[in-house]
Amino acid sequence: MGSAALRDTRRRIRSVESIKKITRAMELIAASRIPKAIGRVNASKPYTAKLVEVIENVGRASGSSSHVLLEERPVQAVGMLVVAADRGLAGAYSTNIIRMAEQAVIDHRREGHDVHLFIVGKNAQSYFRYRGYRIQRAWLGITDTPGYGDARSVANTVLEAFASEEIDRLDAYFTTFKSALTQVPTAFSLLPITPPGSAGGGPAPVSYEYEPSSEELLDRLLPRYVEATVFNMLLEASASEHSARRRAMKAATDNAEELIRILTVAANRARQAEITTAITEIVGGAEALAE
Repeated sequence: MGSAALRDTRRRIRSVESIKKITRAMELIAASRIPKAIGRVNASKPYTAKLVEVIENVGRASGSSSHVLLEERPVQAVGMLVVAADRGLAGAYSTNIIRMAEQAVIDHRREGHDVHLFIVGKNAQSYFRYRGYRIQRAWLGITDTPGYGDARSVANTVLEAFASEEIDRLDAYFTTFKSALTQVPTAFSLLPITPPGSAGGGPAPVSYEYEPSSEELLDRLLPRYVEATVFNMLLEASASEHSARRRAMKAATDNAEELIRILTVAANRARQAEITTAITEIVGGAEALAE
């Protein structure tokens, strides 16, 4: 009995050690990708800020002219862009944003809105597909290191849906990167575009002359603004995913080390019991021979 228990305990120790090697390797890989992901997030923000400034100036020059991407319509169909992860082992990273999006879907349906889902990440796609939600389009394999071409593909799809009045509004759901320890599920309205600087209080407007016209510039700049915003969302989500995975894998590695310690103590006790039993049997046999 003791020998069988000892073998089983040692086999469990070897299994946990193998798992620990995997979780430790994944922790190091995620940790190595975090600085690059954060750098890409920080590098994208000045471009988006300058684009907003240009759109604001052009919007002032255009006066009362309108654009389809600025048009607010009565909401009958709502588009939802959900950014999750392609891979697991990242703790509650995907779960948090998926639950937020699903609650929004339920709320929209209660209000009588038709919901169109645009999904980034295999985890979200599997979740909503399994529960019977209609998915208009899914993008897979881009959450690890998203590129601007991926953002353009997503933006073009949702822009076409909005321009063709397939949807009347688009809400985006993603995870904002605050720090290596804090990632916040975030929701905001992406379409129609809220004109930048509409709140007032900024510097006095400057008069510009544009060539071509301000309307043509808006027609080119507003889609670029949506692309840049989607790209920034993907970068924020990527940095959040790597941080969440590093933290989850570190916790798994620590748990494996603690389990190995407990199993080692149990194995030592089983070995000591086995040795004590053998000594007792030897002593008993020797006494029997002596008698």
